[in-house]
Amino acid sequence: MLINPDSTRFYVREIIPGTSSTFDIIGINLDQSQTLLMTANTDTVGIGGVLNVQNNLNVSGNIGYTGTVTLVVPVLNTFEPFNITDISAMVMCDITSNGGAAVIASGVVWSTSAKPTVDLVTKTTDGTSMGQYTSTITGLTESTTYYVRAYATNANGTGYGAEMTFTTPMQGTTVIDYDGNVYNMVVIGTQTWMASNLKTTRLNDGTVITHAADSATWVNLLTSGYAWYNSDAVTYADYGILYNWTTVNTGLLCPTGWHVPSEPEWTTLTTFLGGNFVAGGKLKETGTTHWLLPNGNATDEFGFTALPGGLRSFMGPFAGVGDSGNFWTSTRISTDPTSVSMYSMYGELMIMMTSDRSGLSVRCMKD
Repeated sequence: MLINPDSTRFYVREIIPGTSSTFDIIGINLDQSQTLLMTANTDTVGIGGVLNVQNNLNVSGNIGYTGTVTLVVPVLNTFEPFNITDISAMVMCDITSNGGAAVIASGVVWSTSAKPTVDLVTKTTDGTSMGQYTSTITGLTESTTYYVRAYATNANGTGYGAEMTFTTPMQGTTVIDYDGNVYNMVVIGTQTWMASNLKTTRLNDGTVITHAADSATWVNLLTSGYAWYNSDAVTYADYGILYNWTTVNTGLLCPTGWHVPSEPEWTTLTTFLGGNFVAGGKLKETGTTHWLLPNGNATDEFGFTALPGGLRSFMGPFAGVGDSGNFWTSTRISTDPTSVSMYSMYGELMIMMTSDRSGLSVRCMKD
């Protein structure tokens, strides 16, 4: 017979039925290498120990158990929340182990207090599969800090990922594109701009923009198209997407109520900032997280946070990430449109003509 602990009690299970009403304890094996003599009422069986008996074991009363039993629950990760608006947010999670038992529920749980648990009603239910999943949190309140954890439950209990925090912005300070990407707004003078580069893959009517990842497709493309720098959406996610000007010229690239600014609108911005020679520095993100040294004269005084997304030439190669930020205008002069550029070496902002088959970044402006 065996005596084994589970999560709450001991099992007593007979292996070979016998008829004797007495037994002799012959030893206790604790670690498969040591056997100790055992005296009734004074010795104990440790976790993982095996009680060896001769003949049969009759038990009257309770079998006591003291110690700690570890229940194996799922193991998972919580990643940084993203697409945060005044009423919603998204969180990616990853179940890396089911704890030896099938997952019966998973999702995220959130609260305005630390260490939220599944006892709360503020949670999502996202299925029972292993691996990654993304939860959408809704019903949030503006300008509020929340604590969120991924969770997964099996028969043994619930495991939690690391706790993350995020703060919802004030209502009316973010805008969402057709793909669901969220952008902060920044007011500079009389204009309202997005505070990061556009990264939608669809026009605001839902039309899919052609993804021209390879050079051959890019060179021969006569319709709207986009590419991530070096065709790498993971490494260069912060910099946004590079679009050809045909996409800009649809008039549908920015979210409804927004547009790609014209050259005169960029000129209004630079005039407010003190002119072209200083405007670039006042718009560029400070530091060298994205810009190469020396990132001259960068102050980011208004939170525009211009990034050096580089460009894609009309022949297909990529160039300039970290060194230059290049942005389309909606203005065409003669045969080619104009663009705005800023550089790591100095704080000047330059406006120039650019081939409409090049790939540049886009900053949208509110109508």
